[in-house]
Amino acid sequence: MKQKVIFITGASSGIGYDTAERLAKQGHKVYGAARRMDKMTPLKAFGVIPIQMDVTDDASMVAGVNAVMEAEGRIDVLVNNAGYGYFGAIENVSMEEARRQIEVNVFGLARLTQLVLPHMRAQGSGRIVNVASIAGKMALYFGGWYHVSKYAVEGFSDALRMELKPFGIDVVTIEPGGIRTDWGIIAAEHLTESSKGTVYEEASLNEARIMKYGYSSKLLSPPSVIAKAICKGVNRKHPKARYRTGTGAHSLVFLHWLLPTRWWDALMRKLGEIEVRSKK
Repeated sequence: MKQKVIFITGASSGIGYDTAERLAKQGHKVYGAARRMDKMTPLKAFGVIPIQMDVTDDASMVAGVNAVMEAEGRIDVLVNNAGYGYFGAIENVSMEEARRQIEVNVFGLARLTQLVLPHMRAQGSGRIVNVASIAGKMALYFGGWYHVSKYAVEGFSDALRMELKPFGIDVVTIEPGGIRTDWGIIAAEHLTESSKGTVYEEASLNEARIMKYGYSSKLLSPPSVIAKAICKGVNRKHPKARYRTGTGAHSLVFLHWLLPTRWWDALMRKLGEIEVRSKK
């Protein structure tokens, strides 16, 4: 396997950490970017080179890309993995928080893509791997702003793929289903926090319990499932445009397509009611 220079964001935990480790073990030169450098210290044992970066800070993104280019002279693959989730009723989530979520999940991803593309075009090759979600294909209860961001990543990736085809640059979209990481626990805590004392409190507490149970149990897929899909997107000569995997990834998207809209909405709300009855 030809060694590639890979730049991956959100490498300090979960999917990003697992992916950085796997790619380094495969012989690639991996640069892992994240805000918390201490969390990436163990990755050094596998040859991963940590870079401190915040995808909401343009200067740090410019510095990160420049550091890789100065050291390697090329970037073969950008894996846009950094993500942030804040669940809550649209009425309750502040616009500041909504903007932050979109800043991390959409604009950070887009800006890094802009920064690496001139180098990839000069090379005559490259690959952008965007970690989206099945949340970009359907909506769950109280996930409004998160879904806005992930729907945007889907549209962004589709447009980018067409634009970059003439330059020999591939765009791959990863669509995880339910994955067992701290992301879901944090999103559930945000849901509880944003709904306290509001008309949505009871329903949101029920939904938060479901999320915490799911993301802390073995019902969901481990991060390695998505890491393997990302590795396929990185390594295959002719990758798929999309890799959809993880718990419920195919079945939920299919169900969302199959059911009338009102039925889907009722099903999502019903899950909270089932939780209420099970606690009585």
